[in-house]
Amino acid sequence: MHNPTQQQIEALAKEKGIDPNIVIEAIEDAVLAASHKYYKSDENLRTKFNSETGQVELFAVRQIVEDVNDPATEISLKEAQDLYGDAAEVDMEIEFPKSTEVLGRIAAQTAKQVIFQKVREAERENVYAEYSDRVGDVVPGTVKRFENGDIFVESGHIEALLPRREQSRAENYTTGDRIRAVIREVNKNVKGPQLILSRTDPVLLIKLFEQEVPEIYDGTVSIRGAVREAGDRAKVAVYSRERDVDPVGACVGMKGTRVQAIIRELRGEKIDIVEWSDDATLFVTNAISPARVQRVTVVDETERVIEVIVEDRQLSLAIGKKGQNVRLAAKLTGWKIDIKSEEEKRREVEAQFDGLAAGESTTLRLPALDADQIRRLDDAGLNTAEQLSAATIEQLAEVAGCDEETAWRVKQAVQEQMEASQRAADEAAMDDNGRETATEAVGSTEPEAGEPSADQTTR
Repeated sequence: MHNPTQQQIEALAKEKGIDPNIVIEAIEDAVLAASHKYYKSDENLRTKFNSETGQVELFAVRQIVEDVNDPATEISLKEAQDLYGDAAEVDMEIEFPKSTEVLGRIAAQTAKQVIFQKVREAERENVYAEYSDRVGDVVPGTVKRFENGDIFVESGHIEALLPRREQSRAENYTTGDRIRAVIREVNKNVKGPQLILSRTDPVLLIKLFEQEVPEIYDGTVSIRGAVREAGDRAKVAVYSRERDVDPVGACVGMKGTRVQAIIRELRGEKIDIVEWSDDATLFVTNAISPARVQRVTVVDETERVIEVIVEDRQLSLAIGKKGQNVRLAAKLTGWKIDIKSEEEKRREVEAQFDGLAAGESTTLRLPALDADQIRRLDDAGLNTAEQLSAATIEQLAEVAGCDEETAWRVKQAVQEQMEASQRAADEAAMDDNGRETATEAVGSTEPEAGEPSADQTTR
């Protein structure tokens, strides 16, 4: 039957979730530290826990040598043989018992501190070993207390920390509330809680989808990316490995039951589920959801810049509140997204013709065409008044993608603007000539015919 001390050790080890031998080693180290503090000698002290008596035994260890140089740690072979007979040999060690009853209250206090420290270190090692490979996992817990905005969560037999920076602004908790959070990091050597949790990490969103959507759990549908602004909005890109499975529909669920469960867990955070594609233009088009996109153009492949054109009335929806929608779409796709309305794009393309009309004084306007058709003319090199005027109606219709009547209206508009520009230039030239003539007349000193000169009048 175990002695009371042994039973207490096993109970403490079970409570702390550590090996009983660790507690025994801690007790041995504690008594050893107290012994060094009390005896203050150069002796080589050693402690052993006696499992039968429940006592820690203290010994002064001496090594058997031929010639003794340090009596505190060495003993001669002759003395050793006098004690133990011929069994004693050089380099063997002999243990001499020492009393532990004289250690006193201060030594006991020292022993208590060492035991506490050793047990705490063992706990930390166990927690790190258990959770170091679980970073990114979702763990349940109970809100235990609050300190300076941080939440301490009790998860199993350990205490974890949910810092303020990792909390969603849409969530409020009280003591005793149940909470699920993702493990953000595991610290090994810290004074506070080792587990740092997060409710804002996109990994939490991914894990919740894995729990709610069987197709994601079994690998039929995969999540290719997720971004969040916790408490407001999130976007998730999904992809199906099977043609017959709609990835977005699978995540939404019947009447939205699956995604609604996740929204409730995240306290009403809006979630946009979009289909992933390796085609950048299609992926960006999906990512701008819920806004409808007219067209997408890759501006710079190297810098990953892409231009998105939407209807005028869809512009605010595409940009989102304080730019949130386009910002999340850019994070999700990895592209810099430049969103413009059709009217903005039209003005921009028309501005490219500025100064190209005759006289370099007017802006060439093509009201019969939309921005996309003007861009096609520009790409084909038909971006000056002269070039547009020289082109045939059939060429304009083919390049711009319009009918011949529209092409004829374009030529008429170009010619009218060229003529107006020419008239303006002629009028400006006439005004300049008139001013020059007037200046010459005012500044002339030659008398007209029949008018006497100044000299003649004097005479």
